[in-house]
Amino acid sequence: MSKREDYESRTETLLQPIAAARGVEIYDVEYVKEGGDCYLRAYIDKPEGVNIEDCEHVSRALSDALDREDFIPDAYILEVSSPGLGRALKKDRHLARSIGEEVEIKLYKPLDGTKEYAGVLKSFDGENVVITEGTGERVLARNDIAVIRLALDF
Repeated sequence: MSKREDYESRTETLLQPIAAARGVEIYDVEYVKEGGDCYLRAYIDKPEGVNIEDCEHVSRALSDALDREDFIPDAYILEVSSPGLGRALKKDRHLARSIGEEVEIKLYKPLDGTKEYAGVLKSFDGENVVITEGTGERVLARNDIAVIRLALDF
């Protein structure tokens, strides 16, 4: 397990009782370096959407728990927020919840001359993601996918 994965896993473990007490679910936890700064981001959600108070309460409680455990030696910025409307679908549970939704997919390298696809998420497994495009289906290998996001429809 990498340092990043360890930090994310341990943070998610700390976050579970905090999220449950606040009535929110953990969407994702990520530890990333951007520019010269490290960020520990916790994304929370609930059916009616999270509000600023949810984020504030979870952030304070998580910050206190992280200070007590003190397992991240590097300086980092803690952020707690909603995953947003165009949220990335990183985990199987994200994909399962999004079956039947419009998605946008970006590939690492072009397939049939393009790196971007859009369609309705039909199914997925460990190897592939299937979307419906118009009247047809497209099967994309998960290893070729850089990111899958819910499509923003304005």
